[in-house]
Amino acid sequence: MSMFSSFFSSNTNPDAPTFHPVTSNFPPSEFFGELEPTDTEWTCSGGFVTETQVWYHILEDDKFVMCQVIHSSIGLWSPTVQMTFKLYDPKTKEQTWKSVNVSNFITPPLSQKGVQYDKRSCRADEFTIIHNDANPADNTEESYTINAHLGKDVQVSIVVARPKSVPGFKLGKGPSGGFSNYGVDPSPTKRDGYVIHRFWPRTTVTGLIVCKGKATEARGVGMFIHAIQGMRPNLVASRWNFANFQSREYGGVSAIQMELTTLEQFGRKGKGSGGVKVNIGSLVIGGKLVAVTGETSWPEEPLKDDALVKSRAAHHDSHKDPDTQYTVPSRIVFEWSGSDISSGLGPVAAKLEVDVGTNEVPKGLIEKVDVLAEIPTVVKAVVNYVSGAKPYIYQWLNFIPLEITAPASILSEESSDKPKTISVQGWLYNEATFIS
Repeated sequence: MSMFSSFFSSNTNPDAPTFHPVTSNFPPSEFFGELEPTDTEWTCSGGFVTETQVWYHILEDDKFVMCQVIHSSIGLWSPTVQMTFKLYDPKTKEQTWKSVNVSNFITPPLSQKGVQYDKRSCRADEFTIIHNDANPADNTEESYTINAHLGKDVQVSIVVARPKSVPGFKLGKGPSGGFSNYGVDPSPTKRDGYVIHRFWPRTTVTGLIVCKGKATEARGVGMFIHAIQGMRPNLVASRWNFANFQSREYGGVSAIQMELTTLEQFGRKGKGSGGVKVNIGSLVIGGKLVAVTGETSWPEEPLKDDALVKSRAAHHDSHKDPDTQYTVPSRIVFEWSGSDISSGLGPVAAKLEVDVGTNEVPKGLIEKVDVLAEIPTVVKAVVNYVSGAKPYIYQWLNFIPLEITAPASILSEESSDKPKTISVQGWLYNEATFIS
């Protein structure tokens, strides 16, 4: 991709599509694209590319923990690499947050004791992250071993594993799976940019975390994401919604979503047709990946309430936040619907509604993250100079029910395919990001 590609495009039709969402490139029967080993390798691309890997978990004592590595390439400048960490206790509201610009990042790490690593592993002076392949011979699960020393007050030593019954996925099969492309020409060499997400929708974590001299046993469930934004981050989206629901009931339930909304210049009919929503999600029920969902919402086409495939996040009762000047929700409704990826039975549907409160009385609010205060100086200069944007991420954590409707054979040991509805309790960590 050239940063100047859009200026030299041979297509001069002002109504030509400038956005090509992955959710419209594949039929629902091909939404599940199982990950290949290369899908979660670090690319460390040049140009304007932000690449990140994030591990989110809810521990057995209800604490929320996040570990993230961010690789940012900004034009001709040298890339910057950060590791961020957050530990939050919803009972005490105590939070530990750490963001460190790391030194001597390398992928793959040098071999040790004869063990060769690929680009799914990485190392810096401040951390080591080693990917471990599954081994059917001894039932070893695919995993990451994460060891980090983020100053005197934060040490992390954990293992994040993916259960065999929950494969990692991208939306869409094959090498083009997962990619939403920007620009008139969506081909890899001519597109203006791209965005892609790969998921492990259900993981387990074990290990130890030490914050300010206090040890926390890290034992819980969560998810992992590898995401790449192949253009300036302020051009990828104007809004993001993210949902990560995890429950230990019914043998393990997970419901996740990632949604972006494009800027006005990226849409189906060129400039001015943007505001397109692309939503990718999945459902894990009974400890198995049951459905992968995806949906494109075009601004000129209302979504159908009776659609067989749904993947939606809707803000309700919105109000202006004087702290950020953005219009933010008081309630958010997330919906999923699709077919069972193994049997084709369906629909498998889920819905949750979270009350996040108001400015005066927030509910479950962890933090309003001022993004420009946290990202590297070079990235900040480019984003702020080009767009004048001051992005914020609202982070919430709430214990709420998820309602699931599916054939009884999916929800229990019954052989019936008649619809059955259950309600499971779990923790929802969700974000709403406002960029412009």
